Amino acid sequence: MVQKKGGANRVSEDAEEDLARVPLQAILLADSFAQKFRPITLERPKVLLPLVNVPMIDYTLAWLESAGVEEVFVFCCAHSKQVIDYLDKSKWIGQPNFSVTTIESHNSVSAGDALRLIYEQNVIHGDFILISGDTVSNMLLTQALQEHKERRKKDSNAVMTMVIKKSKPSPSTHQSRLGTDELFMAIDPDTKQLLYYEDKADHLKGTITLDKMLLTDNSSISLHSDKQDCYIDICCPEVLSLFTDNFDYQHLRRHFVKGLLVDDIMGYKIFTHEIRSSYAARIDNFRSYDTISKDIIQRWTYPLVPDVQFFGNCATKLEKQGMYRASEMGQSRSAQIGP
Repeated sequence: MVQKKGGANRVSEDAEEDLARVPLQAILLADSFAQKFRPITLERPKVLLPLVNVPMIDYTLAWLESAGVEEVFVFCCAHSKQVIDYLDKSKWIGQPNFSVTTIESHNSVSAGDALRLIYEQNVIHGDFILISGDTVSNMLLTQALQEHKERRKKDSNAVMTMVIKKSKPSPSTHQSRLGTDELFMAIDPDTKQLLYYEDKADHLKGTITLDKMLLTDNSSISLHSDKQDCYIDICCPEVLSLFTDNFDYQHLRRHFVKGLLVDDIMGYKIFTHEIRSSYAARIDNFRSYDTISKDIIQRWTYPLVPDVQFFGNCATKLEKQGMYRASEMGQSRSAQIGP
């Protein structure tokens, strides 16, 4: 009788956990709030530009689905009608255990405005993934999510986890292979807490300046100039309220991240999760567009490659010398392809 009672209690606890479970959510920004792709983006949204024959946003959605995200809120601003029409006609709508909902705005001019609007709609109920619709990744999210949740249990001020990876910049141009400026980070090697973030360093002087309190308050600091920001963030719901409380927060990195790092009053903390064998990159400029296109063709983004069927792409076949050919295409016997 005692064993039966204990079993009933366990069943009851499991049922309560199921009821309390919040589905993993994501906010996908379908607007970069930048002009780096003009004049192309004057008529077409950036997230619908083809990346190896597939709209950029399909790579992001495919990764979110594979990572276990169940609800995605796509924020649309510039050319919002085109994005909404595309998603309404796509195979993403109506997928089991993966819902895609669009949120439209014509007045937002920054990522901060977008997150403030989403906060007002009260659709985020737990930890969420913050990502832009021009990001390609094949990383597993399980470990990063687990680390984030464990930190939150110990420290409620741990509000965000940033995904980073190693990327050595060019010594001559001080730019990464993606064409972005050299990034300087200070990270606690033991806790992985982000202590300093600077992507606009003065290369002419060849120096960076750290607050002496940073060195005083931390027994150990690792300085890095060989890290790439993947722009994949795991956030707690408080992040949205922080944007609402601080209208100065417009840019995600320049204002929000740097603002939290220098704020001694609230004590909020940002941590990092470094990926090593996985792929993650954001298309921020034309150089990164070219680089990531080549990475996809060379299969660094597997399984998001041309010959593996996922939503948004057509079936192709990988042949010799790394050549992809659509399955429905025919080729004359006398035709020669290649150099």
